[in-house]
Amino acid sequence: MLNNIFTDNNIAWLDGKGTESDIVLSSRIRLARNFKDLPFPNRASSVQLADAKNRLLSVLDDISAFTKNNYMCLDMDKLTDLQKRVLVEKHFISRNFIKHVESRALIISADSNISIMANEDDHLRIQCMKSGLDLSEPLEIAFQADDCIEKTYDIAFDDNMGYLTACPTNLGTGLRASVLLHLPGLAATNQISKIVNISPQLGLAVRGLYGNNALGNLFQISNQLSLGFSEKELIENLSRAVQEIVSHEHEARRALMAYAEDKVCDQAWRALGILKYARSLSDRELLSLASNVRIGIDEKVITGINAEVFNRLIVAGHTNYLTNLQEKENMSQREIDKKRADITREIIADSSSDKEVISHE
Repeated sequence: MLNNIFTDNNIAWLDGKGTESDIVLSSRIRLARNFKDLPFPNRASSVQLADAKNRLLSVLDDISAFTKNNYMCLDMDKLTDLQKRVLVEKHFISRNFIKHVESRALIISADSNISIMANEDDHLRIQCMKSGLDLSEPLEIAFQADDCIEKTYDIAFDDNMGYLTACPTNLGTGLRASVLLHLPGLAATNQISKIVNISPQLGLAVRGLYGNNALGNLFQISNQLSLGFSEKELIENLSRAVQEIVSHEHEARRALMAYAEDKVCDQAWRALGILKYARSLSDRELLSLASNVRIGIDEKVITGINAEVFNRLIVAGHTNYLTNLQEKENMSQREIDKKRADITREIIADSSSDKEVISHE
């Protein structure tokens, strides 16, 4: 299981299944929690940080029983720098989590859908993921893990402010919910800026998956508010917004196919041809081409290849992931781009139902 975490490009919460999976790649719930009698991690001593981690480990069997999943513990100070960066690329941990590794650990389930960071900004960051648009099931699982912890330990809570967290924006429910979207239609019709501009009025934030860069037409939408709302209200607000965005994306795709079908087809097939035969690919090029292929698959321009190929390429195209596969930290950019092209061809071949992918008649 340990090796698979770093080498597998098939991730359960990116399996291309679930509600609205042609547009919504995954849903995530994260709960921030702190032990009542311990200072926040940024002010805690080494002994207190170790205590927080050990408390989590002490209830791991209960969490396993309640969530019906097996878990393993990864101590950050026992991993290589490269392995840590792979975990960041796979969104199991934050970039901040690898800066100071003392008594920091990642608890992760066998199916990789559930993870808990010990001693990031908060003592506990419980994260649950699900493929497609489904925030309710991950929230329920996160609550199960939270209940196991609160049965044994007192959690920092105020009657007026709710759960106390290191970051004021997490006060209240301690909930951060987010959804990963593929929006090539809205990007092509120049409508993304409208969504980004209106989202703060709805208490939401929209950004490219890779910061301000909307590489691969991938966007993440999440709640900005936590205080003064229940978990149910926050989830319903985000779900409604996502469903509205999905509706607009469908409309944009219909418009593209009605007025620019030849262009969509040409871009999709050109992209697939390059991905199938290229011997060198940059990460930006891979994401752009893979996005064109995915919309071609979704619109039945291309058949004979599984839509999940896009999701796998998102994982496999990362530099640290590729470097770790080669077990060679000092790879040149030329070597990395070559390896990226190699694994891209392998994934496309593995995702194709026939030796030759054929067009839809």
